[in-house]
Amino acid sequence: MAVRYPKIIYVEEVMREGMQIEDANIPVEAKAELLNALSETGLKNIVVGSFVSPKYTPQMKNIEAVLAKFKPKEGVTYTAMIPNDRGTERAKAFSPPITLKRGKGMPRLMVHQCDVFARRNYNRSQMKEMSSWAKTVATAKANGAKEAGIGTNATFGSNFLGDFSVDVTMTWLKKQHELWDAAGIKVVSVSVGDPMGWTHPAKVEEIFGRVREMWPDITDFRAHLHNSRGMAITSAYAAIRALDDRHTLSMEGTLGGVGGCPYCGNGQATGMMATEDFMHMLEGMGIETGVNLDKLIECAWMLEEILGRNAWGHVSRAGPRPMTKARLFNANAPFVETLQQAKHFMLGPKAYEGGIVPWSEPITSPYLERLEKGLPVYEVGGNWPWQEDFFPKVKDIKEAIEQSKEAAA
Repeated sequence: MAVRYPKIIYVEEVMREGMQIEDANIPVEAKAELLNALSETGLKNIVVGSFVSPKYTPQMKNIEAVLAKFKPKEGVTYTAMIPNDRGTERAKAFSPPITLKRGKGMPRLMVHQCDVFARRNYNRSQMKEMSSWAKTVATAKANGAKEAGIGTNATFGSNFLGDFSVDVTMTWLKKQHELWDAAGIKVVSVSVGDPMGWTHPAKVEEIFGRVREMWPDITDFRAHLHNSRGMAITSAYAAIRALDDRHTLSMEGTLGGVGGCPYCGNGQATGMMATEDFMHMLEGMGIETGVNLDKLIECAWMLEEILGRNAWGHVSRAGPRPMTKARLFNANAPFVETLQQAKHFMLGPKAYEGGIVPWSEPITSPYLERLEKGLPVYEVGGNWPWQEDFFPKVKDIKEAIEQSKEAAA
């Protein structure tokens, strides 16, 4: 039976989440070039940056200059992080192509499970966040809203307060759900966030599973996951498998897996799941992405040149799985040792020219011969290699056992 996956909406965040933790002096031209290149990859949703105070996020001080050199691509939805009215006024000059979302969309209740992080990051307590809930619900009711959302951030745990159990998260969600119930507004959306990299696939699976069981009307799921401890992409996989084609799953990540918040304690080590790795995983699951992975990898290499260091992604280093004959590696390639040599998957043999060749004779294999003839490497349900003389048979094992007994005697 075919697997029924949810509809996946993916948002590329490298120009905001990625750049906000990098050098504030990255040239405007470099940022604009990267944004333009990203637009050509087939990604459908790209965040262009943040309209925030340069006092607190100096990396975004030149966002207007970047967007002035930006060449939008038709069919791509561009958004920006806009925290206040001042940011909205600045962003209006670039709308379109930017879609302004602040104050629009489904009404939602949201809370940081970590009060310390909320105070560090927003200079706003958890209690202050909750104090706005009554007004949010009342305004939604007055505006005739029929549907609403609930959610938490720092859902899985905190570098400052420790682990948060699934029971804690479900209690937060239940309390929010009750407020919407009291207003007669149906809850159809839930979100989880993870600024400090505490996500874990087991927790994601349990939270989404319990939400589905408790509130079948919730069909819109959202997850913002960081990768400090290497769990983001495995948690994303768990989220996909916890849902089915009745659901929508919105996720975010960054090119090269870069990103982070200076207030969470992990700095550049926070990261996110790398966009190229996530798209590669989806394609392997049979989920159509519409993304040109080669172009995405070229963007990752461009990002590394801009940063002057390696990014955190994997597909951009080792290449996607070579699924076609044309993409298979050369069996007689020399030693491939460095990251630069490994780029032969895109750059060709010139990437490993001059490498050590220890074999006195070329590598040959009957499997390679089959490939050259257009035959399958393995015949599932067929004869090759199962019926070949070199393949061990039961009689061979019996003979070996008897010979061993005779030798022991």
